[in-house]
Amino acid sequence: MGVRMLLQKIKSWHWVVIVLILLALLDWAIRRPDAPTRQLNAALADKASLQLKDYPYRFEVLRIEGDTAVMSTPRNFDAPAFLMLGKLYPDINVKDHNNPKFIEVERLLGRVQDEAKDIVLAQPGIKSVRWELDRNWLRRQGIEIPEKR
Repeated sequence: MGVRMLLQKIKSWHWVVIVLILLALLDWAIRRPDAPTRQLNAALADKASLQLKDYPYRFEVLRIEGDTAVMSTPRNFDAPAFLMLGKLYPDINVKDHNNPKFIEVERLLGRVQDEAKDIVLAQPGIKSVRWELDRNWLRRQGIEIPEKR
């Protein structure tokens, strides 16, 4: 059976699957971090405390710009912590900023984020960290944040 006959036997839905797989591979190749970024993320994974490793959000280095590591975060001025904490801890009233349980999980978020930053800052060649909002993670949690114009 020749290549031509084989191509004729492939159904149209097979082509759709093949194209989707190729697009996923292309997306992965484009987004794949460079070697120094992978090394920082490996250091972050190796040196993280159990508390950081078990935290439901995974802080990571997205890229390096000069001596600055750009890291992902689930919170900033556009996405206050209570939005994501409400998804991670649905049994806590995160709208009541005096709620002791809310204060506890908010402080935990701060501690693990600081720990991730400190691990990255301790690596050679990194002098600062800049946080970048992880819009994709927020979207997956059902939190829509409008894009800045």
